[in-house]
Amino acid sequence: MRLDDTLRASIAERLRCFELQPLPAPGSRRAAVALAIVEEGLGAALPGIPAPTAWSREAAVLLTRRPTHMRNHPRQWALPGGSIDGDETPEQAALRELHEEVGLQLDESAVLGRLDDFATHSGFAITPVVVWAGAARELVPSEAEVESIHRIPLAEFMRADAPLLDAIEDSVHPVLRMPVGDTWIAAPTAAFLYQFREWCFAGRMTRVAHFEQPLFARK
Repeated sequence: MRLDDTLRASIAERLRCFELQPLPAPGSRRAAVALAIVEEGLGAALPGIPAPTAWSREAAVLLTRRPTHMRNHPRQWALPGGSIDGDETPEQAALRELHEEVGLQLDESAVLGRLDDFATHSGFAITPVVVWAGAARELVPSEAEVESIHRIPLAEFMRADAPLLDAIEDSVHPVLRMPVGDTWIAAPTAAFLYQFREWCFAGRMTRVAHFEQPLFARK
């Protein structure tokens, strides 16, 4: 999947036609994350995915690992994001968090659209904002919020073994995970990635707000 104008136009058109599903989440704190499409290459390595030795024009999604010292969700996979401040829109919050967490400054022309909100057990209603970040070669991780930055090839999310669905005792709905290399990413991040894959590439209207999070992610 080449990082080019054709891919950008295709994703933007899919999102323009996407019918957002309202998510009643009374009492939840609003948050936004940036699902940023970047150039693959020279990011941190993953188990089962060798670290590239050169830049390429293949498309990837920007993911981070949270530091071990963080009180909430240490070492978990995350899309850059956080709480929506004051009168911010989800788009403004997602772009601000991109800048704060990985040093990537973009304006609102980079926003391609939104996917469905996801309510977490920790009390957040999260809006995923899809952003076209281009090459984005100069990234700087926030010492307070980011342990490492990873560029996951879009093709990795198209694997035949994705998603992984696991039954859980306290819900009729399964836990959703997305495999990457020899590891995996859990919901809610996995839910955003799965819906992005299903709608923006496969053209299948797929809802994800009902999927569960693993127990360790509920704190």
